[in-house]
Amino acid sequence: MISALTPREPSEAQRRVADLLAAARSAVVLTGAGISVPSGIPDFRTPVTGMWANVDPMQIAHIDVWRREPERFWSFYAQRFHLLGPAEPNEAHRAVAELQRRGLIGPIITQNIDRLHAKAGADDIVEMHGSISHGRCLACGAQVAYDPLTQRIAAADNGVPRCDCSAPLKPGVVLFGEMLDAEAIERAFDACQQADLILVIGSSLEVHPVAGLPAIVLERGGELVLTTQGPTPYDDVATERLGGDVVDELAGVLTALG
Repeated sequence: MISALTPREPSEAQRRVADLLAAARSAVVLTGAGISVPSGIPDFRTPVTGMWANVDPMQIAHIDVWRREPERFWSFYAQRFHLLGPAEPNEAHRAVAELQRRGLIGPIITQNIDRLHAKAGADDIVEMHGSISHGRCLACGAQVAYDPLTQRIAAADNGVPRCDCSAPLKPGVVLFGEMLDAEAIERAFDACQQADLILVIGSSLEVHPVAGLPAIVLERGGELVLTTQGPTPYDDVATERLGGDVVDELAGVLTALG
Protein backbone atom coordinates (compact mmCIF):
# COMPACT_ATOMS: atom_id res chain seq x y z
CA MET A 1 0.00 0.00 0.00
CA ILE A 2 1.03 3.60 -0.58
CA SER A 3 1.68 5.20 2.79
CA ALA A 4 4.61 7.60 2.44
CA LEU A 5 2.57 10.42 0.92
CA THR A 6 0.19 12.66 2.85
CA PRO A 7 -3.28 12.06 1.40
CA ARG A 8 -4.72 15.05 -0.40
CA GLU A 9 -8.03 15.70 -2.10
CA PRO A 10 -7.91 14.22 -5.60
CA SER A 11 -8.42 16.52 -8.55
CA GLU A 12 -11.40 16.07 -10.85
CA ALA A 13 -9.11 14.65 -13.53
CA GLN A 14 -7.66 12.16 -11.06
CA ARG A 15 -11.16 11.09 -10.07
CA ARG A 16 -12.08 10.56 -13.72
CA VAL A 17 -8.99 8.40 -14.23
CA ALA A 18 -9.90 6.39 -11.14
CA ASP A 19 -13.39 5.86 -12.55
CA LEU A 20 -11.93 4.66 -15.86
CA LEU A 21 -9.69 2.17 -14.07
CA ALA A 22 -12.53 0.91 -11.91
CA ALA A 23 -14.78 0.43 -14.94
CA ALA A 24 -12.20 -1.17 -17.24
CA ARG A 25 -12.63 -4.83 -18.05
CA SER A 26 -8.95 -5.18 -18.99
CA ALA A 27 -6.38 -2.43 -18.45
CA VAL A 28 -2.66 -2.30 -19.21
CA VAL A 29 0.02 0.16 -18.13
CA LEU A 30 2.85 1.40 -20.33
CA THR A 31 5.74 3.18 -18.60
CA GLY A 32 8.72 5.15 -19.83
CA ALA A 33 11.67 6.99 -18.34
CA GLY A 34 9.51 9.63 -16.66
CA ILE A 35 8.27 7.25 -13.98
CA SER A 36 11.84 6.65 -12.77
CA VAL A 37 12.98 10.29 -12.63
CA PRO A 38 11.80 10.64 -8.99
CA SER A 39 14.13 7.71 -8.19
CA GLY A 40 17.10 9.81 -9.30
CA ILE A 41 17.38 8.32 -12.78
CA PRO A 42 17.60 10.95 -15.53
CA ASP A 43 15.37 10.65 -18.55
CA PHE A 44 16.80 10.47 -22.05
CA ARG A 45 16.03 13.72 -23.82
CA THR A 46 16.17 16.55 -21.28
CA PRO A 47 18.96 18.95 -22.31
CA VAL A 48 22.11 18.77 -20.14
CA THR A 49 20.74 16.23 -17.64
CA GLY A 50 19.21 13.64 -19.97
CA MET A 51 20.83 10.22 -20.32
CA TRP A 52 21.84 10.93 -23.91
CA ALA A 53 22.27 14.71 -23.58
CA ASN A 54 26.07 14.70 -23.74
CA VAL A 55 26.84 11.56 -25.75
CA ASP A 56 25.76 10.08 -29.06
CA PRO A 57 24.26 6.69 -28.16
CA MET A 58 24.87 5.43 -31.68
CA GLN A 59 28.59 5.91 -31.11
CA ILE A 60 28.83 4.31 -27.67
CA ALA A 61 25.80 2.09 -26.87
CA HIS A 62 25.43 0.35 -30.22
CA ILE A 63 25.73 -3.41 -30.64
CA ASP A 64 28.50 -2.86 -33.20
CA VAL A 65 30.55 -0.91 -30.66
CA TRP A 66 30.13 -3.76 -28.17
CA ARG A 67 31.37 -6.21 -30.80
CA ARG A 68 34.28 -4.14 -32.12
CA GLU A 69 35.36 -2.23 -29.02
CA PRO A 70 34.04 -3.95 -25.88
CA GLU A 71 36.41 -1.95 -23.68
CA ARG A 72 35.08 1.36 -25.01
CA PHE A 73 31.51 0.12 -24.75
CA TRP A 74 31.85 -1.06 -21.15
CA SER A 75 33.70 2.09 -20.06
CA PHE A 76 30.40 3.86 -20.72
CA TYR A 77 27.86 1.15 -19.93
CA ALA A 78 29.34 0.28 -16.56
CA GLN A 79 28.32 3.77 -15.46
CA ARG A 80 24.71 2.95 -16.27
CA PHE A 81 24.90 -0.23 -14.20
CA HIS A 82 26.33 1.68 -11.24
CA LEU A 83 23.62 4.36 -11.58
CA LEU A 84 20.64 2.08 -12.09
CA GLY A 85 21.57 -0.85 -9.91
CA PRO A 86 21.27 0.81 -6.48
CA ALA A 87 18.18 2.85 -7.43
CA GLU A 88 15.03 2.25 -5.43
CA PRO A 89 11.42 2.44 -6.63
CA ASN A 90 9.52 5.63 -5.91
CA GLU A 91 5.87 6.05 -4.95
CA ALA A 92 4.81 6.07 -8.60
CA HIS A 93 6.25 2.57 -9.06
CA ARG A 94 4.54 1.49 -5.86
CA ALA A 95 1.24 3.00 -7.01
CA VAL A 96 1.38 0.97 -10.22
CA ALA A 97 2.21 -2.18 -8.26
CA GLU A 98 -0.75 -1.43 -5.99
CA LEU A 99 -3.08 -1.07 -8.97
CA GLN A 100 -1.89 -4.47 -10.14
CA ARG A 101 -2.30 -5.97 -6.67
CA ARG A 102 -5.91 -4.75 -6.59
CA GLY A 103 -6.58 -6.37 -9.95
CA LEU A 104 -7.28 -3.05 -11.67
CA ILE A 105 -4.54 -3.50 -14.26
CA GLY A 106 -2.94 -6.46 -15.94
CA PRO A 107 0.53 -6.43 -17.48
CA ILE A 108 2.94 -3.55 -16.97
CA ILE A 109 4.70 -2.89 -20.27
CA THR A 110 7.85 -0.88 -19.66
CA GLN A 111 10.50 0.75 -21.80
CA ASN A 112 12.75 0.95 -18.74
CA ILE A 113 15.63 -1.39 -17.93
CA ASP A 114 16.03 -0.40 -14.27
CA ARG A 115 14.12 -3.28 -12.55
CA LEU A 116 12.18 -0.79 -10.41
CA HIS A 117 8.73 -2.18 -11.17
CA ALA A 118 9.85 -5.56 -9.86
CA LYS A 119 11.47 -3.98 -6.81
CA ALA A 120 8.16 -2.22 -6.10
CA GLY A 121 6.34 -5.55 -6.00
CA ALA A 122 4.84 -5.86 -9.47
CA ASP A 123 4.87 -9.37 -10.88
CA ASP A 124 3.55 -9.21 -14.45
CA ILE A 125 6.07 -7.05 -16.31
CA VAL A 126 6.95 -6.94 -20.00
CA GLU A 127 10.43 -5.42 -20.30
CA MET A 128 10.49 -4.23 -23.90
CA HIS A 129 14.12 -3.15 -23.82
CA GLY A 130 15.44 -5.88 -21.53
CA SER A 131 16.90 -5.32 -18.09
CA ILE A 132 20.13 -4.71 -16.22
CA SER A 133 19.21 -7.72 -14.07
CA HIS A 134 21.78 -9.81 -15.91
CA GLY A 135 24.45 -10.02 -18.59
CA ARG A 136 24.38 -12.45 -21.49
CA CYS A 137 27.03 -14.38 -23.33
CA LEU A 138 26.29 -14.48 -27.04
CA ALA A 139 28.92 -17.19 -27.52
CA CYS A 140 27.58 -19.91 -25.21
CA GLY A 141 24.20 -18.51 -24.11
CA ALA A 142 25.03 -18.25 -20.39
CA GLN A 143 23.52 -15.55 -18.19
CA VAL A 144 25.25 -13.82 -15.29
CA ALA A 145 23.12 -12.05 -12.67
CA TYR A 146 23.57 -8.37 -11.78
CA ASP A 147 25.74 -8.73 -8.67
CA PRO A 148 28.31 -11.16 -10.09
CA LEU A 149 28.29 -9.21 -13.34
CA THR A 150 29.24 -5.96 -11.59
CA GLN A 151 31.91 -7.89 -9.69
CA ARG A 152 33.35 -9.08 -12.98
CA ILE A 153 33.34 -5.51 -14.31
CA ALA A 154 35.27 -4.32 -11.24
CA ALA A 155 37.73 -7.22 -11.38
CA ALA A 156 38.54 -6.91 -15.09
CA ASP A 157 41.76 -5.03 -15.87
CA ASN A 158 40.13 -3.41 -18.90
CA GLY A 159 36.61 -3.18 -17.42
CA VAL A 160 35.16 -5.82 -19.76
CA PRO A 161 33.21 -8.52 -17.87
CA ARG A 162 33.68 -11.97 -19.33
CA CYS A 163 31.74 -15.22 -19.30
CA ASP A 164 33.25 -18.41 -17.86
CA CYS A 165 33.88 -19.36 -21.49
CA SER A 166 36.04 -16.18 -21.76
CA ALA A 167 33.79 -14.36 -24.24
CA PRO A 168 32.83 -10.76 -23.37
CA LEU A 169 29.43 -10.39 -21.72
CA LYS A 170 26.70 -8.16 -23.12
CA PRO A 171 24.15 -6.37 -20.93
CA GLY A 172 20.75 -8.05 -20.93
CA VAL A 173 19.30 -4.98 -22.57
CA VAL A 174 18.40 -4.14 -26.16
CA LEU A 175 21.22 -2.03 -27.55
CA PHE A 176 20.98 0.35 -30.46
CA GLY A 177 21.17 -1.69 -33.63
CA GLU A 178 19.41 -4.70 -32.08
CA MET A 179 15.87 -5.96 -32.60
CA LEU A 180 13.48 -6.03 -29.68
CA ASP A 181 12.82 -9.43 -28.17
CA ALA A 182 10.09 -11.14 -30.20
CA GLU A 183 8.44 -12.64 -27.12
CA ALA A 184 8.22 -9.24 -25.41
CA ILE A 185 6.67 -7.70 -28.52
CA GLU A 186 4.12 -10.50 -28.75
CA ARG A 187 3.18 -10.22 -25.08
CA ALA A 188 2.78 -6.44 -25.32
CA PHE A 189 0.69 -6.57 -28.49
CA ASP A 190 -1.49 -9.38 -27.13
CA ALA A 191 -2.15 -7.42 -23.92
CA CYS A 192 -3.15 -4.30 -25.86
CA GLN A 193 -5.36 -6.27 -28.23
CA GLN A 194 -7.36 -7.46 -25.22
CA ALA A 195 -7.40 -4.15 -23.32
CA ASP A 196 -10.10 -1.54 -23.19
CA LEU A 197 -7.86 0.93 -21.30
CA ILE A 198 -4.19 1.79 -21.54
CA LEU A 199 -2.57 4.02 -18.92
CA VAL A 200 0.66 5.55 -20.23
CA ILE A 201 3.02 6.89 -17.54
CA GLY A 202 6.16 8.91 -18.16
CA SER A 203 6.60 8.11 -21.85
CA SER A 204 6.81 10.54 -24.75
CA LEU A 205 5.59 7.75 -27.07
CA GLU A 206 8.18 8.57 -29.70
CA VAL A 207 10.01 5.22 -30.05
CA HIS A 208 8.43 2.49 -32.14
CA PRO A 209 7.08 -0.13 -31.95
CA VAL A 210 6.14 0.77 -28.37
CA ALA A 211 4.73 4.11 -29.53
CA GLY A 212 2.14 2.20 -31.54
CA LEU A 213 0.66 0.31 -28.58
CA PRO A 214 -1.91 2.96 -27.58
CA ALA A 215 -3.22 2.95 -31.15
CA ILE A 216 -4.06 -0.76 -30.81
CA VAL A 217 -6.27 -0.03 -27.80
CA LEU A 218 -7.85 3.04 -29.42
CA GLU A 219 -8.64 1.12 -32.61
CA ARG A 220 -10.62 -1.34 -30.50
CA GLY A 221 -12.67 1.52 -29.09
CA GLY A 222 -10.70 1.59 -25.84
CA GLU A 223 -9.61 4.51 -23.69
CA LEU A 224 -6.19 6.15 -23.38
CA VAL A 225 -4.98 7.94 -20.25
CA LEU A 226 -1.71 9.89 -20.41
CA THR A 227 0.24 10.66 -17.25
CA THR A 228 3.27 12.55 -18.49
CA GLN A 229 4.61 16.08 -18.32
CA GLY A 230 5.83 16.34 -21.90
CA PRO A 231 3.86 16.33 -25.15
CA THR A 232 3.02 13.10 -26.96
CA PRO A 233 1.60 12.35 -30.42
CA TYR A 234 -1.59 11.16 -28.70
CA ASP A 235 -2.48 14.30 -26.73
CA ASP A 236 -5.48 15.11 -28.94
CA VAL A 237 -7.02 11.64 -28.73
CA ALA A 238 -6.46 10.79 -25.06
CA THR A 239 -9.54 10.40 -22.90
CA GLU A 240 -7.73 11.99 -19.95
CA ARG A 241 -4.35 13.63 -19.49
CA LEU A 242 -2.61 14.11 -16.14
CA GLY A 243 0.31 16.49 -16.64
CA GLY A 244 1.62 17.06 -13.13
CA ASP A 245 4.27 15.32 -11.06
CA VAL A 246 3.90 11.60 -11.70
CA VAL A 247 4.04 10.70 -8.00
CA ASP A 248 1.37 13.24 -7.06
CA GLU A 249 -0.87 12.28 -9.96
CA LEU A 250 -0.84 8.57 -9.23
CA ALA A 251 -1.23 9.16 -5.49
CA GLY A 252 -4.33 11.18 -6.28
CA VAL A 253 -5.74 8.41 -8.47
CA LEU A 254 -5.19 5.85 -5.69
CA THR A 255 -6.86 8.13 -3.15
CA ALA A 256 -9.82 8.55 -5.46
CA LEU A 257 -10.08 4.77 -5.81
CA GLY A 258 -10.35 4.51 -2.03
